[in-house]
Amino acid sequence: MTGRCDDCAYNLYDDELEEYVCEAYLDEDEFYHVMREGRACPYYRSGDDYELVRHQN
Repeated sequence: MTGRCDDCAYNLYDDELEEYVCEAYLDEDEFYHVMREGRACPYYRSGDDYELVRHQN
């Protein structure tokens, strides 16, 4: 898997629901495959702003 939902930049806290939700657009099929089959999320983006800089050095 490319990354975990816990450290994805699209995983945001919703005050109304009082839980984290994925803000990336996934259709029903993509959501099923990511959650049930453990496939890598096509929209995963690391929440680490310095990842690219470390990669360039």
